[in-house]
Amino acid sequence: MKKASRIPISKIQRATKLVTTGAKVGVNYLKYYGNKITESEAEAREKLNKDNAEDIYDSLKDLKGSPLKVAQMLSMEKSILPRAYVEKFSLAQFSVPPLSEALVLKTFKKSFGKFPSEIYDKFDPKAYNAASIGQVHKAEKDGKNLAVKIQYPGVSDSIKSDLALLKPFVIRMFNMKGKTSDEYFFEVQDKLLEETDYILEVQQSKEIVNACKNIDHLAFPNYYSDLSSKQIITMDWMDGIHLSEFTAINTNQKLANQIGQALWDFYMFQIHNLKKVHADPHPGNFLVSEKGELIALDFGCMKIIPLEFYNPYFVLARKETLADEALFVEKMFELDILRKEDPKEEFEFFKAMFHEMLSIFTQPFHADEFDFSDAAFFGKISEFGERYSKNTELRSYNASRGSKHFIYMNRTFFGLYNLMFDLKAQEIKINNFMNL
Repeated sequence: MKKASRIPISKIQRATKLVTTGAKVGVNYLKYYGNKITESEAEAREKLNKDNAEDIYDSLKDLKGSPLKVAQMLSMEKSILPRAYVEKFSLAQFSVPPLSEALVLKTFKKSFGKFPSEIYDKFDPKAYNAASIGQVHKAEKDGKNLAVKIQYPGVSDSIKSDLALLKPFVIRMFNMKGKTSDEYFFEVQDKLLEETDYILEVQQSKEIVNACKNIDHLAFPNYYSDLSSKQIITMDWMDGIHLSEFTAINTNQKLANQIGQALWDFYMFQIHNLKKVHADPHPGNFLVSEKGELIALDFGCMKIIPLEFYNPYFVLARKETLADEALFVEKMFELDILRKEDPKEEFEFFKAMFHEMLSIFTQPFHADEFDFSDAAFFGKISEFGERYSKNTELRSYNASRGSKHFIYMNRTFFGLYNLMFDLKAQEIKINNFMNL
């Protein structure tokens, strides 16, 4: 993979890159209109999505930072984005062109005040893997194998200006209107700024490790504050394969269930007991060890769940609430999904849409055990998303609905469900976290 010897840092450089990408997308649309003359609409649209996804991703991987992080977040929305975008954007999880060795050493020295050779007994300047905000290197010190995460230069400083450039594109994609869209963007902006504060991440990592260390078949690295800084994190090197690699080769159902139960318990314990959750559940943040343990990594994106959101959110997850129209509507108002000023037609549309969505999505919470290998369950989620993504009535309404806390809570659950389905985990005890 080609290595990056420099990253566009200034606002002008980054804006120019995005404008150039926009021009390429424009050319792709011209090709699309031409292709429709000789091909079916579906064939032409598929080529358009593939070309756009490739051009957009090629631009974002050079920029790194928040644009690439947004692409990674969108890759988890499998029911919203076309498959070509999901496949391409998912590369942002753990397959990004790394920094060159010279730029690694320069970045490390600027952040830490010393070269890696002055701190570790051994340090490999070649990246082991690279993601949207930083890349990981192997090191050794005092006989311990270590992982050193180095943040890309300029990432933190460019977040606000990058999001300002991306905002119009995302607003058009999701049909956002009004002041609510600003709340959503500030929520994403604040979380991205937190993710670039590696001192905060080390602190959060230690808190989660201490709180969740007694969950069965779950393991964590140790984190070293004295070997970390604002843009550098040093932790134990953990041996294992990425969760996506594990699910691709695993044939042991008992082991899949064991890993799945550990993953589910980890999230339910955080959400219900800590009211704070690891809101970045993609395969690159989890390993599976030879001992059959799930290893959880990267706690930069932690979402605090306020009680005024937590309570109605999980009341809506109950089967009894879905059967009680008055209670259902009451909680929808509390979560700002329905509003008093909604025109009657719009009110009824969103009430019906969200009732259908929640009736499907909350099914795991309506039983003591759930089979996450059930293709029919995930097929219903996909069919719902596909149907409403093409709904012209929906596009005529203001889709900026719901508390800002939905962004990372929904991201957490969509990501968790996808991981559980990839594992094909069965017989998962839904409320097992209560015994922890």
